[in-house]
Amino acid sequence: MGAVASPVFHWVQDVAAVTLHKARRTLFQAAILFCVLVLLLWVSIFLYGSFYYSYMPTVSFSTPVHFYYTADCDSSESALCSFPTANISFMKNDRDQMMVNGQPYRISVDLEMPESPVNEHLGMFMIKMTCYTKGGKIVSSVGRSTMLHYRSSLLKIMSTLLFSPLLLSGMAEQKQLIEVELVSDYKTNSYEPIVGAVIEIQSRRVQIYSSQLRIHAYFTGIRYVLYNFPLTSAVIGVATNFAFLSVIVLFSYLQFIWGGIWPPEQVRVRVMMGDNSRMQQRKQEVKKRMERESSMKELNSPKVVGPIDGMINKNITYRKKG
Repeated sequence: MGAVASPVFHWVQDVAAVTLHKARRTLFQAAILFCVLVLLLWVSIFLYGSFYYSYMPTVSFSTPVHFYYTADCDSSESALCSFPTANISFMKNDRDQMMVNGQPYRISVDLEMPESPVNEHLGMFMIKMTCYTKGGKIVSSVGRSTMLHYRSSLLKIMSTLLFSPLLLSGMAEQKQLIEVELVSDYKTNSYEPIVGAVIEIQSRRVQIYSSQLRIHAYFTGIRYVLYNFPLTSAVIGVATNFAFLSVIVLFSYLQFIWGGIWPPEQVRVRVMMGDNSRMQQRKQEVKKRMERESSMKELNSPKVVGPIDGMINKNITYRKKG
């Protein structure tokens, strides 16, 4: 029994060892494949993120507008000495341009104004914006008019009574937020990009709590899809990058392991066969040309027949006899 069981036991050991070796090898290959796929996925995400960050401009930009005016005139007058003016920079970190060339933008100014008697009697007034380049050259200028929204005396009384608790506690104020659209479709010129703008309120009696300049980009084409469908765009972009990188890795693997789809030996053999066939073809053409030339020479050479042949034969016979 022991002699019979020994070969079976060794066979089982060999089968187990081979199976374990195959399992380890398969597990190792699966681990390598998983690591490669994870690496490709991260690289695909990084490439899409880099493309999105470099291609998509800033969607919106908002900055406070601080107006300044001169105060060296007669202080007895209630009006200001000059128009309120503010200088706004369109540069990020004082280096990069905030507005992308060729991209349409909507530029507006928000004015927070109190419902004071001065503003109510002020009526309409102008807001002017002048854009300039890095060298100080004015490239565009636009002006818009605005005023406080009208509210009747009865409406004022009713709103005051209704919101009196909030007004007394300071949680609400009697003010209006006026939005003035300066430009609806502004595009910067790549040859003369703007770096800032001067905003001027052409009224010396206007009263303002605060002001904000808002710039919003309107996207079209690919930017519209990337902005309005970010998740779908990200999935498609990452999947495209992943497929492209996978194809590159697959061809690199085939080139490294199997010598590629067309190994160098096969290519060399094909080239040599092609060269040999061309050489043989040239040899055959040269041979045919030589045969043709020889045949032409034979046709053109003179032939001697008749009496001359008889005389030659007689001379030969005479020489033999002698």
